[in-house]
Amino acid sequence: GLVIDGRTLEHVLHDSLQNIFLELTEKCRAVVCCQATPLQKSVLVKLVRSKLKAMTLAVGDGANDVSMIQVADTGVGISGQEGMQAVMASDFAISQFSHLRKLLLVHGHWCYTRLTNMVLYYFYKNVTYVNLLFWYQFFCGFSGTSMTDYWILILFNLLFTSVPPIIYGVLDKDVSAEILMQFPQLYTMSQ
Repeated sequence: GLVIDGRTLEHVLHDSLQNIFLELTEKCRAVVCCQATPLQKSVLVKLVRSKLKAMTLAVGDGANDVSMIQVADTGVGISGQEGMQAVMASDFAISQFSHLRKLLLVHGHWCYTRLTNMVLYYFYKNVTYVNLLFWYQFFCGFSGTSMTDYWILILFNLLFTSVPPIIYGVLDKDVSAEILMQFPQLYTMSQ
């Protein structure tokens, strides 16, 4: 990892040193900025997003972190002694920094698998319905007549496309939280 303070960050963010700094950050697993101004934090996140084309996660606990959290792809606010400004500006809120690991490894994994399965579900549902309409056209001589009543079509889309994904989204947990915490590499395997 790399720890950098506000004074050093000010020099690094100038055009002449940006590329050298970005090469260094590419070799690091994490970059921690301490005693940096809110503007420096947001400029650093913008720089990494635009030049390295990397996904960025910003974690903050106070009003000085709001601009950094808003610029990042994913912002996590920690509710605490410095108020609720970071939490209000973030995508996710946690009460302690130690909960970040569970947010990423457990809930991130579950969310990723649920979303991918939901996309597959909608894809196959639509393929099935369109195939049904296609084969029906052979029997009606491609006249364009509707195979189903409009109310049936509305109920089909309402019930068949909303209820199963909601149930699946609430109940599905492919791997337990304990196993996901013990084996962090499962997160990268799901991607």
